[in-house]
Amino acid sequence: MERDDLLMNDSYSVNAKHDNDHGVVIRKKLYKVTILLTAITTFEVAMGILIKQSSPSWPIVKWVFIILTLLKAAYIVLVFMHLGDEKRSLKFIILVPYALFIIYLIFIAIVESNYLNNIWETLNP
Repeated sequence: MERDDLLMNDSYSVNAKHDNDHGVVIRKKLYKVTILLTAITTFEVAMGILIKQSSPSWPIVKWVFIILTLLKAAYIVLVFMHLGDEKRSLKFIILVPYALFIIYLIFIAIVESNYLNNIWETLNP
């Protein structure tokens, strides 16, 4: 049984002109993405290992984790979902509601945790 996509003269697989130079550019981009995401993740893990939770700087570390994770997620969307190739307005239309929703979830989590902490302190003086 022959493949239909190879039989048609106007199909993408037949007309695609991918040369070695194009492959080098794609591989270079993938290496850049991999190295950047690995470096950020290594930095996060090192912070988590080196800074103790009892340290006074731990709340700052938590916020750094949140911010770096959101930046990694946005970068992954821009690169692997090809959003980086789109116009600036489309990037903002997609990323801004996402960022606002995440900020809203963080706000709700902080407010609720403070509320539960206050109730816990009143029950266990």
